[in-house]
Amino acid sequence: MHEVDMTRCLLLSMGEWKQQHAPRQPRVSTVHLQVGAFTCVEPDQLVFTWEAAVQGSWLAGARLAIEPVPLLGRCVLCSSTYAPLQEQGYRSPCCNHPMEEIVSGRELRIRSVEYALDDPPANASLPSSSTSTCVPCA
Repeated sequence: MHEVDMTRCLLLSMGEWKQQHAPRQPRVSTVHLQVGAFTCVEPDQLVFTWEAAVQGSWLAGARLAIEPVPLLGRCVLCSSTYAPLQEQGYRSPCCNHPMEEIVSGRELRIRSVEYALDDPPANASLPSSSTSTCVPCA
């Protein structure tokens, strides 16, 4: 079950992201995640493990929104870009050459986070540039 491991990694990444906003506390409403079709990750299972993992944490109530990324290959012989099919052995439909280059479909990354920042404790100092409500992630 890759989804449990992916959720752990996602929670670690979100914890690091949270530290960047200290001393303010982000309240996350939605984490937008790109999941490639060739990752062997089941989106419904990933949402299920996310919801179980965030209960009682600082991310409680945060929704995981998954954007599927299709598998695309590029043929090194004819340079065509195509959607490989498993039943065709992932071969190029134009020349039947085996897929050697994946253009997309292996992504598993945070695209963005929707959040609001709570005020810091009265004795903490504020960073000067922490006013965004959505942050794109690399």
